[in-house]
Amino acid sequence: MSDGQEHRVRLAVPGAAGKMGRMIMRVIAEHPEVELVAAIERPGSAHLGKDAGSVAGLGEMGVIIQTELDEALSGADVIIDFTAPAATAWTVSRAAEHEVGVVIGTTGLGEAEKRAVWQASERIPIVLSANMSLGVNVLFGLIAQAARALGKEYDVEIVELHHRQKKDAPSGTALAMASAVAEALDRDLSSVARYGREGQVGARTSDEIGILAVRGGDIVGEHTAYFCGLGERLEITHRASSRETFARGAVRAAEWLRDRDPGLYDMQDVLGLRK
Repeated sequence: MSDGQEHRVRLAVPGAAGKMGRMIMRVIAEHPEVELVAAIERPGSAHLGKDAGSVAGLGEMGVIIQTELDEALSGADVIIDFTAPAATAWTVSRAAEHEVGVVIGTTGLGEAEKRAVWQASERIPIVLSANMSLGVNVLFGLIAQAARALGKEYDVEIVELHHRQKKDAPSGTALAMASAVAEALDRDLSSVARYGREGQVGARTSDEIGILAVRGGDIVGEHTAYFCGLGERLEITHRASSRETFARGAVRAAEWLRDRDPGLYDMQDVLGLRK
């Protein structure tokens, strides 16, 4: 294939008319190594039949928003999914049938949806990450390093803030942060996690990891790990000011994913941070 355009990663985006879908399409449009080949919306959407570029505020791209997922997947290398848990489970099952890789940014997956992703990953490569931000994925390593260095003498609390429309709590990123700390301290997160406090809960135990969620306004995302010792406190914070950071990470993951072997990957793999 001599034409450089033929080497571009061909991407499909479900939920194309949503906030993340539009942002992803805008990032794709400016990225020379990828191209949008399909945009999908739910049946009944007012945006069906419209040009995806126009919906994203880019001008016409020649890609019409459609509802038929299987038709869309037939021409794609990778699908980027930031929709809803049930929709994501359906998408990965169809992607596996078409042997199309998937980048999943959907949060709040339940056990059934996670099982669908695991099953699909036996046939196709999938990147599943609690947060596609490059900065957040560096944060995971920093807080694990801090936990190991500070040890059990420091109490760990994780606080996350998001906009009022976010449906799941705590965020997937906060849970991933707690998991990184628990692993670094050799603790079982399911036993030591404390999701908020109310009433006469007693003194804080030395092993527990607090995870607290705040919802309000239009906060894109803020996560802080507090390491509280006697006489000092270390805070490690990541703040996202735009959804664009998640879209850029997802497109980078999609580019990385093409031609990978079947399996379940995350952004640590994409960024080469996996030890």
